[in-house]
This record gives sequence, structure tokens and C-alpha cells, in this order.
Amino acid sequence: MNDVNYGLWYDFRNPVQWQQPFEQFYAERLAQIARAEALGFGSCWLTEHHFCEDGYTPSPLLLASAIAARTERMRLGTNLMLLPLHDPVRVAEDAATLSLVSGGRFDLGVGIGYRQLEFDHFQRKLSHRPSLVEEGIEILRRSWSGKPVNFTGKRFEVGDLCVTPVPQTTPKVYLGGMVEPAIQRAARVADGFLCTGGIGIELYNTALEQQGKSVQDGDVILGCWAIIAEDPEAEAAKIGEHVLYQANEYIKWGAFGPPGSVPLYDDAAAAIENGLYQLWDADMAVAELNKLVRDYPNIRDIHFWAQFPGESVESGDARLRYIAEKVLPRLG
Repeated sequence: MNDVNYGLWYDFRNPVQWQQPFEQFYAERLAQIARAEALGFGSCWLTEHHFCEDGYTPSPLLLASAIAARTERMRLGTNLMLLPLHDPVRVAEDAATLSLVSGGRFDLGVGIGYRQLEFDHFQRKLSHRPSLVEEGIEILRRSWSGKPVNFTGKRFEVGDLCVTPVPQTTPKVYLGGMVEPAIQRAARVADGFLCTGGIGIELYNTALEQQGKSVQDGDVILGCWAIIAEDPEAEAAKIGEHVLYQANEYIKWGAFGPPGSVPLYDDAAAAIENGLYQLWDADMAVAELNKLVRDYPNIRDIHFWAQFPGESVESGDARLRYIAEKVLPRLG
């Protein structure tokens, strides 16, 4: 069976109704990540958004650097960064530096984004997303090659310049998406596919083969929305308001369709029943995860939300300990 990392996913949201002072908030979560490595979790993935009332992290590479300093083995990655909002040369420089300071433990996952507000501020057009992301990925690769970039495209021009220092271990570039054109693009231009909740793996693997590639040529990095606990229904009831907050905020922003086109969930039960969430105890988790890995031999990483927005670290820790003790030893 393929070698798979099981890890954690963080958005660093600190909603107003449950807000902690941000210094304490970050300190608690960075300490939790170090504990999680000791428990046997093998990766940590960070995401990115801007101008969010709850402080959703705008700076995943900075946080990844702090995590690199507190861990030794854990793989680090972004799931995902909004590449079209950035200067790709600056992302290449920061990612190369992060790869070097972490001992080659970092991979860069990117997506095209969807929030009008973010594109407006960073003076980008939503309609340019495909070219922004494809040109951005090409510039990343050239920047890490040690050779002059020499790139001219529709959106970017980079001259006869070498980007230094060059990473000793080149980060993989993963691309996310939930609709067919985005998944086809991941198969065509990226080293792998950032999959949300299991959506699109079949489509991705078919796209790899259509392009004359082997399924093993593309990694699948799976962000899993399962809530894993001894009594998952009771756990879901306990953390329901945090889950509902997460689901409805993504809907309001347009993650699952244009803003206003997808109705909000009335309550946590509806969000859990109809959203990406799954309720698993240890036996179900072991069965489901082992089946996923058997069915899709190019899955390289499966990671879970460490906490839901506003949930305490203590509450998240209880699930992490349960997964570490009852699930991780039985996988593979």
C-alpha cells in the first residue's frame, strides 16, 4: 500500500463571538502542532484568505516557517494559497527559503481563488484567474531551476534574472479545484491535485491518463472534513455551532457557487448532513481511510481540520489524541 501522511489542517480563524487574544491564539495552536508531531501526525497544511473579520490567516508561509522551527519531521504545505493574488517571483523566493529552513519539508499548494473582494484589492481580475495561475506556476518552476527565468506571458513578464537561493529540495506544486476545468488543469500543469472532501479524484486520475501520464505521476493531497471521535454524533452536537459557522462562511464567500446562489444552512445538523462533513468513529475511520488509499494509490496525504472556527484547542486536542491512539496505528 502507498506511503501516506496523515496530518492536520489549519485556517487560524478566531471568530468574534469566541475570540481569544491573537497572541495567545497563535501560541496555543503552534504548541498543539508540536504535540501533534509527537503523537504521530505527519503533516500540517495551511490555507489563505484576506480581509476576514475572524482573522483567517493571510500569511500561511510565515506561519509555516514558525511551524518548521517547532517541528522536526512533519511535512508542511499550503492547502491552499491564492496564487493569482501574488507576485509569483515573491512566492517562489519565500517558498524556496521555507524549503531551505525546513530541511526540504515544504510543498506549495495553490488555487485560483473566488472572492471578488480579494481580487479587487490586489488589482487582479477574476476573469484572468486561469492565465494568472498557469503563468504563475510556470514562473515558480523556472524560479527554482537556478537558471534565468526569461518568461513573457499575458499577465507576467520576468527577464533574464536568476532567483536565489535555489531550494535544495524543490517544493512540489499542487493545484486545487472542485470543477472539471480546474481538475483538468491540475493534471496538466501541477505535480498533484489538492482534493476537497474526496471530490474529483476519479476525474483527476482520468485526466492524467488522457494526457499520457501514469496515475502515479500525480499526487492526490486530500483535505478530509470528517469529524472523528468515539461518539461522533455527540461530538458533532457539541461542536455544531463551530461547524455551522465554517460551512456558512464558505457559502457566503462563494466557495461552492456564486455568492447568493447556494442557500445557507439553518442549523449544524443540516450542515453536517448535507455538507462535506462525515461522522466517523475509529472503526469507520480506519475502514474508510484504508479503502480510499486502496482505491486511489496516488493519495499521498490525508489531513483533517484540527479545530473548527472558534473551537478551543482543548476540544480539538481530544479528537487528535483519539485519532493518534485509535486510528493512526491501524492505517496502511
